[in-house]
Amino acid sequence: MAREIFLEEHEVFRKAFRRYLEREVVPHLDEWEKEKEVPRSAWLKMGEQGYLCPWLEERYGGSGADFLYSVVITEEMTRVRATGFSVALHSDIVVPYIADYGTDSQKDRWLPKCASGEIVTAIAMTEPEAGSDLQAIRTRAVRDGDAYILNGSKTFITNGICCDLVIVVCKTDPYADPPHRGISLIAVEDGTPGFIKSRKLEKMGLHLSDTAELAFQDCRVPVENRIGEEGKGFVYLMEKLQQERLMVVIRAQVAAEVMLDMTLAYCKERKAFGRPIGKLQHNTFKLVEMATEVEIGRTFLNDLIVAHTEGEDIVTRVSMAKWWITEMANRVAYHCVQLHGGYGFMEEYPICKWYRDIRASSIYAGTTEIMKLVIGKRMGL
Repeated sequence: MAREIFLEEHEVFRKAFRRYLEREVVPHLDEWEKEKEVPRSAWLKMGEQGYLCPWLEERYGGSGADFLYSVVITEEMTRVRATGFSVALHSDIVVPYIADYGTDSQKDRWLPKCASGEIVTAIAMTEPEAGSDLQAIRTRAVRDGDAYILNGSKTFITNGICCDLVIVVCKTDPYADPPHRGISLIAVEDGTPGFIKSRKLEKMGLHLSDTAELAFQDCRVPVENRIGEEGKGFVYLMEKLQQERLMVVIRAQVAAEVMLDMTLAYCKERKAFGRPIGKLQHNTFKLVEMATEVEIGRTFLNDLIVAHTEGEDIVTRVSMAKWWITEMANRVAYHCVQLHGGYGFMEEYPICKWYRDIRASSIYAGTTEIMKLVIGKRMGL
């Protein structure tokens, strides 16, 4: 068994949050999936209950909670298949840039509303011509007095439609050598002239989340909206990718656990050839193989969570987990659908939706292939 990492207070919180999800989120999932967007009212309710950015200091609307509360929120939202409600992206991936690198003025201006749900955030990294290669981005920010003039386009931006504040990864010095030294982070507020939410994208899965194309056409943004120092954007991104990838791994691991549990229950009930299909030798072996991989994944993940909370550098190991656990979750999804037979292909069976939702986990926040390159580089290869 994987070692237990949660205290009694975390489990009390988990039970309360689980009740909240059953009451306020689960009944609306089908409707939100059809709309391909979570309504602002749902964000505001999460904020009212203190479920957004719980780690923030009290003066900014948080409760100063430790990272494990964020883990609990992410786990429980995944268990009910509400991963498309991109709370983890907002609370644990984007807002930390403001909290850690922002000025006091930026923190006072934005953080309380991030905690209340009045501000929903996004981060715009990927571009049509620059996917995994951040140093190749073309979005430009040219200094003009007390402002930057921003031009460029971004794609695959989660929360792109609903966001009130997007942190844009851009080039402030296109001639920097090496190129990453010319990258900066600039926060752009919804409604800024020249900031265009171009299109809500149609996806294979994760229909609950809005994923968008964004455009910036002579978008004038105050210099005071720059996050951190000019030219330090790439460094900031590298510092934060550890936690971003860890959040993705948490979701993938829980998804694998849920899919295995529902398939095991199905295999004990569904009969063929006069007995439960789980007792057929091939199916038994598949279930055992999946259970073993899921247990390995949980053990690895819990160790990473502990190391991360203790401030360790886990870039290599979290990159390993990012590729292996997300690929494992995809294998589990495949075999679980297969064990459901024809019913696994039917929308009325949850495994069908899990199958299409989990596919993106090995793509976003760094593909499996990019993770292997990161690991190889850190191994001196």
